[in-house]
Amino acid sequence: MATQTTKTWRLLPHDRAALERLSSSLQVGPIVAQLLLNRGLNDPMQARRFLDAPLNGLHPPEQLPGVPEAVERIFAAIAAGRRICVYGDYDVDGVSGSAILLNGLRLLNAKVDVYVPHRLEEGYGLNRQALRQIADSGASLVVTVDCGIASLEEAEEAQRLGLELIVTDHHEMRDELPKASALVHPRLPGTHYPFGSLSGSAVAFKLAWALALRASGSPKVTPQFREYLLDSIALAALGVVADVVPLLDENRILVRHGLHLLRQRPLPGLHALCASAGLAPQTALRAADIGFRIAPRLNAAGRLGCARLVVDLLTTARAEQATQLARYLEEQNAQRQTLERRMVAEARKTIEEQKLGDDPALVLAHAGWHPGIIGIVASRLVDRYARPTLAIALPDPETDADGTHVRVGVGSGRSVPGFALHEALRSCDDLLLSHGGHAAAAGFRILPENIDAFRARLCERAAAQFPEGLAAPTLLLDAETPLSAMTLGLVADLDRLEPYGAHNRRPLFLAGDLQIKGEPRKMGGGERHLSFRVAQRGTVLRAVAWNMAERLEELLSAGGACCLAFTPKINEWQGYRSVDLEVSDFQAGSQAQLG
Repeated sequence: MATQTTKTWRLLPHDRAALERLSSSLQVGPIVAQLLLNRGLNDPMQARRFLDAPLNGLHPPEQLPGVPEAVERIFAAIAAGRRICVYGDYDVDGVSGSAILLNGLRLLNAKVDVYVPHRLEEGYGLNRQALRQIADSGASLVVTVDCGIASLEEAEEAQRLGLELIVTDHHEMRDELPKASALVHPRLPGTHYPFGSLSGSAVAFKLAWALALRASGSPKVTPQFREYLLDSIALAALGVVADVVPLLDENRILVRHGLHLLRQRPLPGLHALCASAGLAPQTALRAADIGFRIAPRLNAAGRLGCARLVVDLLTTARAEQATQLARYLEEQNAQRQTLERRMVAEARKTIEEQKLGDDPALVLAHAGWHPGIIGIVASRLVDRYARPTLAIALPDPETDADGTHVRVGVGSGRSVPGFALHEALRSCDDLLLSHGGHAAAAGFRILPENIDAFRARLCERAAAQFPEGLAAPTLLLDAETPLSAMTLGLVADLDRLEPYGAHNRRPLFLAGDLQIKGEPRKMGGGERHLSFRVAQRGTVLRAVAWNMAERLEELLSAGGACCLAFTPKINEWQGYRSVDLEVSDFQAGSQAQLG
């Protein structure tokens, strides 16, 4: 039986001289200086820009490849009274970017509508049936958001239908580019934009900014467009965080300021959504709040139903409608959580019963699994077992008793570093009906009778790539610190490194020689989490270990002596603020075992 994989702890090196130089130059504490050094920021000017993340650090929008051409075509369409359709992807990045452009085009008095494909019925990106429907509606210009750069055949279909096409995207391109009036993309061949890792919503924001400048007729936008762009920064931040693009450069700036604007001046839909997610209005928002509380609710509608409702939520000016839509998303998210827990439990049972624990890759199939949830399930299993995992939703025979539907499995996979999932699927091309994705995540369709052969070939490839077995995942620890250093002031200092995310991971500290005080308590739905108190040389702090309740016996196995890998968090309760330790991993015993 597969068990949770043990992580290798690695403490990052400590250069006291470099630390003191950076600390003195920036007037920051030694722990913050150490964190900056750990992130490769040893130049004071570079580190200062990272810490400050000024709004004027955004590159001029006209520098983004394709933006000038797109602005010209959009203004020409508006002047001619042509109907425009914003075609966005169904995930958070796509719907937030679609909301940005929809709001902007309405400000420009354009005749505009939005189209968001159904995840389960239409799949990702442009599709021909949708284009025909858009053409029939009277639209003549389609502006994509977060999709389209690889849609060569669909672009030709748009041309046959008489639709003008503007593509805004950030995904990987094929060898050939689609035929369109404008291609807006930060990594367009032959161009040299300073930052190539924008999200789809950030690309949409840059186009919106250029439209606002053109409408204002000067380098400074009018007050009306200024208000619009500030709201758009908040919307762009949602997509940047949810799409897990690097939180550096422009992405970092958008999220840093977007989080502040989400609190300072929330749009009605986001205000209602934050309230339904239990985010108190007086507290500061962090990137983790978007990643773990706001984005799952926005994604839930697309996974289980229609993501068009999310665009409605993000663009409505009516508080009553916002509240109703937020309540619906809350219900959808609760349903998603229930399905996810059941599917993960079924997956783990399958691993045990079918003795898949030693397989170098996990391929799991189940009748009745929801195809909108399987990607999350695969991700949860990768976190637990540290190997490539592919989950396949098979049609339920009981709901397809008349046999009128083709029995096709819908799969989604997540990978580990060093195993490119899209290449692995390409090597199984003869066993799959279709597939697509990138190194870390991919989707595919497969006939049920091919699943065993698919599993065998994928495992063979993984075994050949990792002949000595998959290495245990590494936990990078920024510094070893005493519990007495975990103060409210330190947590405030650490906030300067926010937002955390891809390429700016949240800091992890090591504390050893700890002793558990009292009895650890299981908590949360299904008692999946642990809460306990640890002491070290007179300092006692509360620790919370999410999804680690089943490791309670391991935690107590050395008589309560343990070492923690953790991030300090502020806990507020009835007006009282204290520092908690959010545990990423633990080791039993007084001395940490480092790799």
